[in-house]
Amino acid sequence: MSSTLFKRSQKGQHAYSLPKDEPEFQQFVPPQHYKRQSPIPLPEISELDLTRHFNELAHRNVGIDNTFVPLGSCTMKLNPRVNEYAAALPGFTRTHPLAPVDTVQGNLQIIWELIEILCHACGMTAGTLTANAGAQGEFVGIKMIAAYHREKGDLQRNEIIIPDSAHGTNPATAAMCGFKTVAIPSTPDGDMDLTALANALSEKTAGLMLTNPNTLGLFSPNITKIAGLIHKAGGLLYYDGANLNPILHVTRPGAMGFDVMHINLHKTFSTPHGGGGPGSGPVLCNDKLKPYLPMPRIEKEGEQFKIVWEDQCSIGAISTFFGNFAIYLRAYLYAKLHGVFGLRHNAEMAVLNANYLKKRLGELFKIPYPQPCMHEFILQTTPYSEKNLKALDFAKRLLDYGYYAPTIYFPLIVKECMLVEPTESESKATLDAFVEALAKICQEDPEVLRSAPHSTPVRRLDEVLAAKKPILKHAAE
Repeated sequence: MSSTLFKRSQKGQHAYSLPKDEPEFQQFVPPQHYKRQSPIPLPEISELDLTRHFNELAHRNVGIDNTFVPLGSCTMKLNPRVNEYAAALPGFTRTHPLAPVDTVQGNLQIIWELIEILCHACGMTAGTLTANAGAQGEFVGIKMIAAYHREKGDLQRNEIIIPDSAHGTNPATAAMCGFKTVAIPSTPDGDMDLTALANALSEKTAGLMLTNPNTLGLFSPNITKIAGLIHKAGGLLYYDGANLNPILHVTRPGAMGFDVMHINLHKTFSTPHGGGGPGSGPVLCNDKLKPYLPMPRIEKEGEQFKIVWEDQCSIGAISTFFGNFAIYLRAYLYAKLHGVFGLRHNAEMAVLNANYLKKRLGELFKIPYPQPCMHEFILQTTPYSEKNLKALDFAKRLLDYGYYAPTIYFPLIVKECMLVEPTESESKATLDAFVEALAKICQEDPEVLRSAPHSTPVRRLDEVLAAKKPILKHAAE
């Protein structure tokens, strides 16, 4: 069945019905210069065919609801439906951000309590939910660090240190905030090089951006030493919360020495993920940086909650009103329904699943970092380089087996790599089936992999051409 509406078009078909005899339609005569000089080039199609077309497209969507999505660094896990139901309740969806404070006490209480829940989990003392994405949360955190140094008069501190295994948003964020970036190489065991870090520190050091565990899936045994070096140099530590899921209520960024951080609610607290949003990247901090949190803020007086719109020390507003409230609500319910022990259990299961998968896939691929991993791990397809096979070929062939491929070619410091994250949501049976699929792929004719995928609506695309010369509109046939 063709998926192109224009191919289904039949002259005289339509999927609408307008009351042509209504007097208002007869009387309305639009200005002539607003009228089109030629017909709109749209397909003519019945309502039923239109419905079937969009249903067909919907069934092609790949997501966590219909397949295993082991995207490393993305934590694609279950989104509980009860949270979706609650977020759609009229009492929440019909609330206006400028409603009188005494009529939205319940909403403000949820914001207040969620910040407390997140601070307790992360070892911080204050926070904001206003950032609309993890990357925006990074921006807020680094702006707060800049404000801290500016108030102290340390205007020479214009460098942010970042490991070479970092998420790409880290150097971008630092640059957007006006800082120069200093990259620190990783050691052969995947940790930050402490000697290189010590040599990079100076009176220009404003801070360090780091995620722990890092994007290689490894927890740094030197984290307190790293924090000590940064603080001794007068800098601050920023925690990229993208990889928070495996340490939730096991350890806390605040206990590691971090001063400010963000959380990707869609990763750790299971709010909808992908498709461009809606996102949410709450920012938490210690008392040192609390005065610089963005506005507005929620404060509690007795049993009542109030909104504070302005503060002289604050970096100002970062989003419209309070950000994405419906996302907070989902995260709040996720935390409440699991409780502290349930959230910790999820973290432990994420680590268990990753290490199980790493052990099994180690029989098929090269594992560059053999030590136990956290929630994700790196594998390399280099053992198949003699067959002229790349990580991209394995990823494309996985699509034919009904699996979304892991993240490939990231981090950039590892050649021909896949970054695999099973999350806590997947069963052992799913993980075993994934391993069996890869085992079969490894035995296939190399040409089958190089020409994959074979079962998707489109075959392998010229990704460079698509990026440089995208076709963004339909061309009439």
